[in-house]
Amino acid sequence: MEPLLSVRNLSVTFDVRRPGSWPWTPPRKLHAVSEVSFDIQPGECLGIVGESGSGKSTIARAVVGTLPSSGGNIMFEGHDLANMSPSERRVHRRDVQMIFQDPLAALNPRMTVGEIIAEPLVTHEPNTSRKDVKARVGQIMERVGLLPNLINRYPHEFSGGQCQRIGIARALILKPKLIICDEPVSALDVSVQAQVINLLMELQRDMGLSMIFIAHDLSVVKHISDRTLVLYLGRVMETANSHKLTTLPEHPYSQALVASVPIPDPILEKARPRPILEGELPSPLAPPSGCVFRTRCPKAQASCAQARPILEDIGGNHFVACPFHEAEHVLAVGE
Repeated sequence: MEPLLSVRNLSVTFDVRRPGSWPWTPPRKLHAVSEVSFDIQPGECLGIVGESGSGKSTIARAVVGTLPSSGGNIMFEGHDLANMSPSERRVHRRDVQMIFQDPLAALNPRMTVGEIIAEPLVTHEPNTSRKDVKARVGQIMERVGLLPNLINRYPHEFSGGQCQRIGIARALILKPKLIICDEPVSALDVSVQAQVINLLMELQRDMGLSMIFIAHDLSVVKHISDRTLVLYLGRVMETANSHKLTTLPEHPYSQALVASVPIPDPILEKARPRPILEGELPSPLAPPSGCVFRTRCPKAQASCAQARPILEDIGGNHFVACPFHEAEHVLAVGE
């Protein structure tokens, strides 16, 4: 089957100038994302996890088209994003929508809920009558769990969970093919998180959506995604089926991420072994040579500083970027 989205060797760099430097001083290069590749099939959900600063949101913005890539290719339904004409890019914006991390900050405080949700529809389908626009807004509001009689209220009159439902309705009003969720539940209470996650899963199933789900919490990613991609300092460390990656992670960084997820049972939580990562996340302005994870890796050897590890297929569509990988059962949430 032809993938809906195919990303090959995506790299994104930024020019960063030192404070107080002369205008003619060459800027430093910040390597936000380096040679990241993945595919998403129609109806599939790909989870992307990693620490803050690992490049998750940068990938999302590059796929949406709001951030230019420095290298590689982003193919959507066989069309290269970099070579799209203005009309093709307009269609791409319609087919790829984004749900943001802060639900309240993502909404215009001067617009009513109805105007916020209808804005993409008015932009991309200007010939739609006001009556049809209002009807479609009411339908999508009901679908995401909002009462249509709230259509004339403003964002500050809603809770965080309701504001995120408004953002979801806005993203779905055009019936896109791909939804990118950039940590959509990290700013919500735990009970509200579960409601929003279940809503996204229902919408994905009912509407046949493909999805990129970005999060820090591996337990959430395991619940919603089919496959998971682990990022560290802009590079892919491991990618595999979500259940396998969260139960038998191969890469030392993946093992540390899985072990960091708390278990609700205090006895098991206290007794289980927990890999500890020492040191701080290196600066993307000066990433380590060879393997970027070697400065914090408990299995690092001298050879890790010499050559950059490639993603090795170890079978079952499971890829690991570590020559010293070894499966390790890590007690995780749900076991």
